[in-house]
Amino acid sequence: MQDKIALSDQFEERLIEFAARIIRLAGRLPKNFQGRHVANQILRSGTAGAPNYAEARGAESRADFIHKMGIVQKELNETAVWIRIMAKSSLISPDLLVDILAENKELCRMASASIRTARTRAAFLCSDKN
Repeated sequence: MQDKIALSDQFEERLIEFAARIIRLAGRLPKNFQGRHVANQILRSGTAGAPNYAEARGAESRADFIHKMGIVQKELNETAVWIRIMAKSSLISPDLLVDILAENKELCRMASASIRTARTRAAFLCSDKN
């Protein structure tokens, strides 16, 4: 059980660091209409993962955990699209986005794995009751 707690703490810390990187990235965007629009959008989606994960960790049931982890995954997916839009629109140098996009993909994979595990355990528990 200690390993699972440590993994969940590590995931939360990575989400917090990712959110901090997004905040710094948004600050580098141009201060024109386009830059402010993208900055607002990426700030919203890119910082939502950590607090939503904190909510998931306090879920009242496995179904609630799965639902809240789905929100984490959706916000990370949206953030990936905004990062790609920034790269394509040349609002910021695409070279500056490579590492943060890679971290985003890894966080998405971790969230997906967590959801799969929770669903598998839920199915196992349901089949155990029958």
